[in-house]
Amino acid sequence: METQHDKSGKTPRVLLVDDEQDILELLEMTLLKMGLRVDKASNVREALAKLAERRYDLCLTDMRMPDGDGLEVVRYITQHNLDVPVAVITAHGNMENAIHVLKSGAFDYLAKPVALDQLRSLVKAALSLPQAVAAQERGLLGNAPAMQKVRDLIERVARSQAPVHISGESGSGKELAARLIVQSGPRRDQPLIAVNCGAIPENLMESEFFGYKKGAFTGADKDRDGFFQAAHGGTLFLDEVADLPLSMQVKLLRVIQEKRVRKVGATNEDAIDVRIISATHNDLGERVKQGKFRQDLYYRLNVIPINMPPLRELREDIGEIAQQTLERLRGSASARYSEAALRQLCAYSFPGNVRELENVIERALALCSDGLISEYDLQLAPVESETHMGSSTLPSGRYSLTEYLDQVERQALLQALDKTHFNRTAAAKLLGLTFRTMRYRMERLGIKAPDGQDDEN
Repeated sequence: METQHDKSGKTPRVLLVDDEQDILELLEMTLLKMGLRVDKASNVREALAKLAERRYDLCLTDMRMPDGDGLEVVRYITQHNLDVPVAVITAHGNMENAIHVLKSGAFDYLAKPVALDQLRSLVKAALSLPQAVAAQERGLLGNAPAMQKVRDLIERVARSQAPVHISGESGSGKELAARLIVQSGPRRDQPLIAVNCGAIPENLMESEFFGYKKGAFTGADKDRDGFFQAAHGGTLFLDEVADLPLSMQVKLLRVIQEKRVRKVGATNEDAIDVRIISATHNDLGERVKQGKFRQDLYYRLNVIPINMPPLRELREDIGEIAQQTLERLRGSASARYSEAALRQLCAYSFPGNVRELENVIERALALCSDGLISEYDLQLAPVESETHMGSSTLPSGRYSLTEYLDQVERQALLQALDKTHFNRTAAAKLLGLTFRTMRYRMERLGIKAPDGQDDEN
């Protein structure tokens, strides 16, 4: 028998709520074999009474009962600020109910008939919930209301298993937010597999995501796991999820709903325990309207939305963020900003957001003299208020170097892209850049592929 203990050394206690006696007995037997203490309730009224008189480490409730539904139990726990993760058992195939309970604050859900392996995984995850760690301590800086809202959301959703969709402009910190959610949640010690959906050729997507069996296709000389198997027990982060082709969206939806994966060339399916976090700089809702993204998958991924604010909306925090970034990048060296440099940083719009800020500071550190970063070392383009409206002529010659360097950089990028037929990965290698840096520089300089699509192939 596997005995579970909480941090105090006590055996955790679980409340089971179901009006069907056979299901209640099956759940109780499974949890007792895990070494847990179990209390039972056969209706909502009895469940609320038990929650009022005793502290539980987990509550598992059926959705439909004679005197109400499981959502009443979820709401009671939420409204009374009880530190009890609650999971809801829903009818098989009823994803609308599953999404509804997650949005209401449930930790997770199970579909009927309850698979005991999924039940055990859920219980282990719920009982290993860590104490919340402030996102500000982990790297999301700033006190602007928009950033405070993001940090609050991250701390709340970290303790859930609900799918999270993170939106925001390029460079705004979407991947950092995803990692903070994982680090503050019950899967923090399990794998986090990050996948750039826009960087995988369409003909390889199914085998990359789901794995394949030996002999499934030419070149498949051995069995191989995919992203889902690699993330089993942990989290799968789907970056730039809007880039998934429609054919792959259908397959992804089925895996998320059924919690089962079939390798390419296999005849059987394997149960999978993965939390999904997705992100994109595109407007996913607009992609749905355009017919480029499935509405059912959108609702399945967008259970809990988080929008990362652009840096221009955190203008009052730019000075603090710049200082923290400088301290992180300078290492043991001594460096500081001049007052003029700080003023220019706070006035700049940062179209590339935090990523651009980091690049600007890193470049300024390399250019500055005697550890003092001046406004000239930043090499920022002028803000609109410093330009003559309606004129391309700049008011000061000090910006001519920036313009000239931008022209040189644009020319170098275009030449590399021309040589590689606009394959961004190959062009980045040619220039000695990372793919992410290449993409950022193209966006900053407004360089797009001839057909208007920002595609690496």
